[in-house]
Amino acid sequence: MVRSPGFDISINKLISKVLFKRKPVTYVAMPPILEDQEVDSQALFVIELSLTIVKIWVIEETGEIFTNYNDYLARIEHYKLKRFSCEVTGHSGIDFFTAMRSEMEASQDLDQAFPDALREPILRKVQFSTMSRIDNLVDHIFEEFKQDFYPGESVTVSLPSGERLNGVIREKTKFPDQLNGDGSVARPAFARYFVRLLNRPEEEALTDALHLSRERKGFTKQMLRSFIKNSVNKDAWTGAPWRVKEAIANQYRIPTQVPRHLQYEHQIAQRKQIHTLKRAEADGGTFNPFNPQNQARLPELKPKSHKGKGPNPDMERAKHQQFIAYQRALNPGFVASTPFPPQNDPQYIQFVNQHPGFPPIAAKGVSRPAAPPPQKFPTEDLEVPPIREAPSRPAMKFLSEDTPMAGRPSEGAGSGILMASVGPLLETWDTLNVYCEVFVLDSFTFDDYIEALQFTSEDAQCELLVEIHCAVLKKLVNDEKDLNGQVQITLPVANQDGTDTESSGHESTPTPEPEFQPRTTRSSLAKSEAAVLKAAAAADTKLHRAAEIDQCVKGYGWRFRLRKRGFANGKWVVIVVGLLNLFTANPRYRKICDEILVKLAPLNMDPTEETAISQYAKLDINLRVRIVQFLCSLSLETQAIRSYMVDCTLQMTQHRKEKIEAQSNRKAALEELRLLQEERKALQPEATSPIAELEQTAQLEESEHLDEMEDLNMDDAEEDADVVMESEEEEEPVQLRSLRRANDRAAERKRKLEEERERKERAEIEKAKKPTKQAKQLEKVMRKIDNEIDKIKEFEEEIATLDNDLREADCPRTRVLGIDRFWNRYYWFERNAMPYAGLPTSSTAHAGYANGRIWVQGPDDMERVGFIELTETDNIAYRAAYNMTVPERKMIEEGRTHTFTAHQWAYYDDADQLDQLIAWLDVRGKRELKLRKELQAQREKVSVHMQKRVEYLTESDSKTTESAEPAPRVSTRTKTYIDSSGPRCMEWKNTTAIEELGHIHSEPRPKRGVARATGKRAFVVEDEGRQTRASNRSGKPLTRQGGRYNF
Repeated sequence: MVRSPGFDISINKLISKVLFKRKPVTYVAMPPILEDQEVDSQALFVIELSLTIVKIWVIEETGEIFTNYNDYLARIEHYKLKRFSCEVTGHSGIDFFTAMRSEMEASQDLDQAFPDALREPILRKVQFSTMSRIDNLVDHIFEEFKQDFYPGESVTVSLPSGERLNGVIREKTKFPDQLNGDGSVARPAFARYFVRLLNRPEEEALTDALHLSRERKGFTKQMLRSFIKNSVNKDAWTGAPWRVKEAIANQYRIPTQVPRHLQYEHQIAQRKQIHTLKRAEADGGTFNPFNPQNQARLPELKPKSHKGKGPNPDMERAKHQQFIAYQRALNPGFVASTPFPPQNDPQYIQFVNQHPGFPPIAAKGVSRPAAPPPQKFPTEDLEVPPIREAPSRPAMKFLSEDTPMAGRPSEGAGSGILMASVGPLLETWDTLNVYCEVFVLDSFTFDDYIEALQFTSEDAQCELLVEIHCAVLKKLVNDEKDLNGQVQITLPVANQDGTDTESSGHESTPTPEPEFQPRTTRSSLAKSEAAVLKAAAAADTKLHRAAEIDQCVKGYGWRFRLRKRGFANGKWVVIVVGLLNLFTANPRYRKICDEILVKLAPLNMDPTEETAISQYAKLDINLRVRIVQFLCSLSLETQAIRSYMVDCTLQMTQHRKEKIEAQSNRKAALEELRLLQEERKALQPEATSPIAELEQTAQLEESEHLDEMEDLNMDDAEEDADVVMESEEEEEPVQLRSLRRANDRAAERKRKLEEERERKERAEIEKAKKPTKQAKQLEKVMRKIDNEIDKIKEFEEEIATLDNDLREADCPRTRVLGIDRFWNRYYWFERNAMPYAGLPTSSTAHAGYANGRIWVQGPDDMERVGFIELTETDNIAYRAAYNMTVPERKMIEEGRTHTFTAHQWAYYDDADQLDQLIAWLDVRGKRELKLRKELQAQREKVSVHMQKRVEYLTESDSKTTESAEPAPRVSTRTKTYIDSSGPRCMEWKNTTAIEELGHIHSEPRPKRGVARATGKRAFVVEDEGRQTRASNRSGKPLTRQGGRYNF
């Protein structure tokens, strides 16, 4: 038979090793019956041997051959288990074939990316290394080769003129250390490189390692780790050395013979010897190494060392001679009067301790100071020693026009957003999305929110901008039919016009108690008159005309408008003006209220509603977000928000109880599964190895072959007997009848044997078809095992759902991802009390994300003063320990972008930058260790939402670009026409309000029983009355957690 091209039976010796339970997979050996035979590469083979036909099955990926189909299927099922891992990439929980493809693809990518010039020296350095952890090995190799270059390597040369040129190292020359006569190092070792410049073929540069550098992505720890894992392996015993794979070692001519002292047998013998010595000492006896019985167990030992056994005379004599030469070099008239060996000569002791090459010694009677204990990790992040020439933190991006670094251009240039407004933007967006069910609002993305606040037009209205204000205003004062329009917030003291005299949400004003009038004197009277004059002067200084705009219609102030829900045609701006004017009496809000009202109600314009509306259309985004922040802060006092928090707290309690119950059920199911597995092992017949089964099959076939040979011999004997009978018949015709009877008896005996054999075969076939009692019981146990596995999966899914519900119900607080070494805080707002991509019923749910960024906040003042800005004494101590102060370290390790206060914000919106940030974090610090774990746990979700954001913004930009044709002429006599190709925020619609209320917040409530058509659906509008939301069966408000959404 012909061998198929490209197929080799020994392929399992050449493929990269896939790991099963952290050990390389062991492949089934070639069956003995098929050795030295030709094999095809198809799934089923037929090979003609001497007298039999053997059917074989081959696993093409591994080259394993089976002569039993059940063994072949069992091996395939074993390879399909999700318990294998890729040795190069580290991916686990995958089947064998996926792991093998992953390893081969990663190996190919690594072969293309890793520098060829570094392969051989790195492998020679790794060969027979005894470092136990690969992380320590990678760090050691990386530090050693970081500033070491080799011929053929592409580098960048820094010329003295400051010019940087690309080149290839042509030759390298190494110079060893140059020592002085006393053994001190006069010049450390260094290397010189001849570099062929690519841009200047006729020139070469002679330089050292300080003026050479590699491409940053060409030699990294991650790449070095993958290369080492792909090129070396290690046995599974403690202290085993790393060994380069045989094929790679032969390629680079690296010795593969393991030294004797690193072999497993030597290590075992040495441990036995140590154990024997300890046992002899414990028994109080002595161990005789010259006993032949003990010598047989001893390994080959090294020569006896004199270290620690007293002074070596030759070493002491050499030290003394060098000391005399040193003293004569300093003083030609020096006479060696010190006897040898010296006893307590302080000059000799100082000479030996100060010069390298000699171990420090101490005078007799003088105790050495105790060595400081090694630093334990993790520890305080700023006490972790800095790593020299380590990569800095990836550059952050800024939303605002101004940045903390002077002269650095911002990504938000031209947006009009100030750094002081970034915090309020995030605060208000998070509040509106977390409590969107209370405000009856659709969730919206952060980018749409910014665009809505930047929207300026007197002809059209942005529904998102209007609905935000109207929805929040509705929670401050009830509808006129709900408790007579009760105010839900605490109002300040009466304003100058005296129209608002209440200080709380109740309409009735208590009668003030009479004040006690103290006795007046001349000085007290003068003070009171001065205070009155000062108050009158302040009252005469008007900053705005907000009070006149609020009362432009007599008796129709902001509170009356809000009870009537008079939001139509932009009248909600007038309500905001009246509310801001009222809170100018509150010292907490006075400054920001006056700053906004100066723009909305200027002194040089008429105090009308149109003035306020037109002025808001021109308002800056920084003041607009201040208005939303002011309204949101007031809404947090309302009963609706407080009730929602209480409901979420009760829901979290219920979810925790359900989670505990699900965890206990899962634990019980796992215990039941363990018992069933033990029962299955007891019922299942013992599995024989493939080799034993192959030998058993061969013996069975051989026995059958011998039976056939015996039958053939029997037939030949009977034929011979017939011939003899015939010859005797011819000679003695009288015996013809008896011979015929003998022939008939032989034929009858043969027929009976064949019938008996057929009967046994039929019995065996029937027995195989009919399952035994044990097989039935085993099948029953297997069904129970499958049911238990399904139950465990259901419990795990339920626990994951409850964890998500707990996360979404945790609305009272905004959790931080973590804090880095310089006290910068990292936030991912999507994981705080909201679905990761917003409500699935939102009008912009197709965006697939909510914020899509990792936000970085600078250190708080309490942390900055005391941890970063130290006292003079602490700065001196820190510089003495680390050669820099904390602010200097911050500027070096954070790279080009920084945040210095808690009012400064930056962000990351790229998955590659996120990976670089994770790599920058140092696990030796307590804070960064926790932050790294959190980022790694959320990395996949964050990356997906970052990509969704890019796709959403790109799609919106493409729509805007494609809409180049002029829009058709549309009548706007009765309604405002909004072009669909306009700003992205115009696509947002408040579908939640339409479904629950029958209308959006900014529109007046239609009459009772009138249907409002919205697209393909019509909603029957009822009286709004008391503001409630949909409730579940128990009468409690239905929240996003009640639906168990899967995001």
